[in-house]
Amino acid sequence: MKIYADRFPTAVRQLLTDLLVLAWVYAAIRFALWVHDLVEKLAVPGQKLEGAGGGLADNLAEAGGKVGRVPLVGDERRRRAHPPVHEARLGDGRDQQELVGQLALALSIAVLVFPLGLVLFGWLPLRLRWMRRAASAKALATGPAGRDLLAVVALAGQPLGKLARIAPDVAEAWRRGDDATVDALAALELRRLGLRTGR
Repeated sequence: MKIYADRFPTAVRQLLTDLLVLAWVYAAIRFALWVHDLVEKLAVPGQKLEGAGGGLADNLAEAGGKVGRVPLVGDERRRRAHPPVHEARLGDGRDQQELVGQLALALSIAVLVFPLGLVLFGWLPLRLRWMRRAASAKALATGPAGRDLLAVVALAGQPLGKLARIAPDVAEAWRRGDDATVDALAALELRRLGLRTGR
């Protein structure tokens, strides 16, 4: 399978297009990562809330340990020194961070959908189609029957001005099997694909 054309102008155009597509994909990924990092900054309050809840839990545990050493009332006081408020704060902080992380991921993917969609559904099918056509045309160009088929394709798809320059009545010359006309038509189709016309 051919990746690039044989003829210099077509090959340069293909190479430049491929490089632009790579730059487009790279820029889209960098932008998506930037959006992800920007949204992730919204998790800072959740981290602070979780940190505050953790600090409160540590302080209450330390206080509970001191109260627990007091005879008779220690057990009851220790149970009261661990209210569930710090657990709620820890849970709220974690929930907020998870929500922000999910939002950052969703926005990053949403930002990538359009640019990568253009590449996957616009550029890539056209590029693969050219590769298949070029490989088929190159294989056809080696035999007389293949060159005749290329001539038919040229008759059906080439502009009338180019066809008229080959022969005044190019279709009649092709029907007669004129070798020069068939070769000229096949060469015209190969040139359209950016391929060399030599056998």
